[in-house]
Amino acid sequence: MKKRICAFFLAGAMAMGLFGCGEAPQGAAPAWGPGVITGERGAFLTSQQDLYDPALVPSAAAYAVAEDFSNVINYGDWERVFTDEAKQLLAQNGFVVLEDGMEEFFSLYENNRYSLTPNFVTTDAMMHTYHLFFSRLLKNVEREHFCDDLAAVSAVLRDESLTQAEALKGTGWENAALRNAAFFSVGLALQQPDAEIPAKVRDAVQRELDLIGKAEGIDVSPVMNLGGGTEIEEMEDYSQYIPRGYYTTAEELGRYFKAMMWYGRLTFRQSDEDQSRSALLMTLALAGSGAWEKWEKIYTVTSFFVGDSDDAGVYEYAPLIEEAYGGWPQVKDLPQNGDAWEAFRQAAEKLDPPAINSIPIFDEDIQPDQEEAIAGFRFLGQRFTLDASVFQQLVYRQVRQNPAGERRMLPSALDFPAALGSAEAEKLLTAAGAMEYEGYGANLAKLQDYLSDPPQQLWTASLYGGWLNTLRPLLAEKGAGWPQFMRNEAWTRKNLNSFLGSWTELKHDTVLYAKQVYGEMGGGPMEEKDDRGYVEPEPVLYSRLAGLARATADGLAQYGVLRDADADNLERMTELARQLTVISEKELQDELLSDEEYDLILSFGGQLEHFWYDALADEASDGVITSADHPAAVITDVATDPDGGRVLEVGTGQVNSIFVIVSVDGVLRLARGGVFSFYEFAQPLDQRLTDEKWRKMLGIDRFDENGNFVDESVDVPPPEWTASFLTASDRGW
Repeated sequence: MKKRICAFFLAGAMAMGLFGCGEAPQGAAPAWGPGVITGERGAFLTSQQDLYDPALVPSAAAYAVAEDFSNVINYGDWERVFTDEAKQLLAQNGFVVLEDGMEEFFSLYENNRYSLTPNFVTTDAMMHTYHLFFSRLLKNVEREHFCDDLAAVSAVLRDESLTQAEALKGTGWENAALRNAAFFSVGLALQQPDAEIPAKVRDAVQRELDLIGKAEGIDVSPVMNLGGGTEIEEMEDYSQYIPRGYYTTAEELGRYFKAMMWYGRLTFRQSDEDQSRSALLMTLALAGSGAWEKWEKIYTVTSFFVGDSDDAGVYEYAPLIEEAYGGWPQVKDLPQNGDAWEAFRQAAEKLDPPAINSIPIFDEDIQPDQEEAIAGFRFLGQRFTLDASVFQQLVYRQVRQNPAGERRMLPSALDFPAALGSAEAEKLLTAAGAMEYEGYGANLAKLQDYLSDPPQQLWTASLYGGWLNTLRPLLAEKGAGWPQFMRNEAWTRKNLNSFLGSWTELKHDTVLYAKQVYGEMGGGPMEEKDDRGYVEPEPVLYSRLAGLARATADGLAQYGVLRDADADNLERMTELARQLTVISEKELQDELLSDEEYDLILSFGGQLEHFWYDALADEASDGVITSADHPAAVITDVATDPDGGRVLEVGTGQVNSIFVIVSVDGVLRLARGGVFSFYEFAQPLDQRLTDEKWRKMLGIDRFDENGNFVDESVDVPPPEWTASFLTASDRGW
């Protein structure tokens, strides 16, 4: 399994102004060239330190629950909402999840506060809160920096490419330069529709923009095939240009989405000589213009969030150019230096191919060598992510047909936790027939072996990796010494649901950058009642979340893109996660919590509400923001089947209630918390879902833009395997 670590300066270098090189004269190596680029970069998440006790042995005392729940002190408070099936699951497993539906996590916990119901603090609620800030932080950087910077880069490189084309007029290199002028004209026009399009490439650019605007599916790219002569035309999936995630919330963000998608997806293939010329010229143009500093900032900060590009780019091509040409070549001299050109091409062919195929390619009868078909250069390439790499190994053509002759063109969300070692996920996949596909079992075993002890950098190189690492403890099955309600198959599946719910939010937040596989706290209580609650005891997860929140703040502060208010909230999140780590360890050792710790659990809803409001404050209309306008439900597509015209959608819906029988100071009680609802299904490729459409499908939003009642809800069932812990409530609240 391959993970490229692209080279680039750390944040400190940028802060010291080492990124900008100004106008670099042709023939002089740019300031960022070989000798500065090392080929490696240090781990980003250096703030992550283990706060949990690795030597802790769980020793929670066992307890017995009466068949009629008579020894559960507050069972009568909630009996009315339990159906017979819910009661059976509660008795059998010690917990049950009800499909009652709340718009946000904090609403559920504040409801508990007013009804004097003990809180069950969940990992779901904490990870959802981190998602809110991850999304906010990335969106703020894009709005305040990248939208303008990307347009500026596009304009500079469009003009630089035209200058190159003039210098190469009448040579075999002219078309490659014109392709680049068209390429950057498209990127600029996607952000600035009134931007000037050079006459020489206007036709191709306009046809490309028309295809992007229609976003109907897979077609031949006019720009990438400019000039003709390609043996196999380059295709593009134009449905990818449907803005999704939070990019639908503002026109500026939607335009940025399309431009970044364009720059992230299009490959200048090594197998096509003219496209390779374009890649070399593009690298020279970036080095010789004033666009480098802005390009570098966009790339490095997004890499901090999501990770490095999966494809070769400027960092890989720059040293090859200098080595092949014995220095930094003059553009006008390129046509006369065929030997250096061949040396460059041979060197480029030795670069690692991308681990993930994210472009439409033909079947092996036409393109038998997949690596050759997808290898090439990308200007701001989409990023390598571990989950997408896992999916790539578990779909066609890495996995062959099953006995019925069917191809596994789309993965299952369960593939990822299975690869990370979840025996329960593997069992569910086996029952669903995944092992019947030739090579699936062998490939899964190889992934499991690698991921059982991977390089630490896999988890520390980006916030994306750190998020995944934070979730991994949920996949460990709980045995002796763990609380009773956690020692059963239903809890293991509940944890799978929690893992996939948070993973869905991660994929939603990074839909633009991550490569996709193809193939108030109110008044106090009026009565005395013991409403001491409980924390879902996952000390490793909370410890890692504390480190992740701190690393997020440290990294963005180093890049100079962190607001003071966001720094304060990330510090509060770090401290809350640290306290939950301590409480979890106490619970696992049957230690009585302090009054302050019980107060923390009691105030959990108010803390979540504070985080939620601050995370969404910029979205407030006239200073007002409600969970009805900003519900938790999100959706994203994570894989594409170009052959069948389908995409795999994963989504979260309303927040469900989990009721758990817990022991507090030797007394059994029901504690209530919030957990994700999770969905997975295939959707037509040209109908990739937005959050807005998804919320209408779920019946969360039943009004059109004019305020008229319109019911567009459909029945979207959760995965069958959730039936072991999930059921309907007798009534909502």
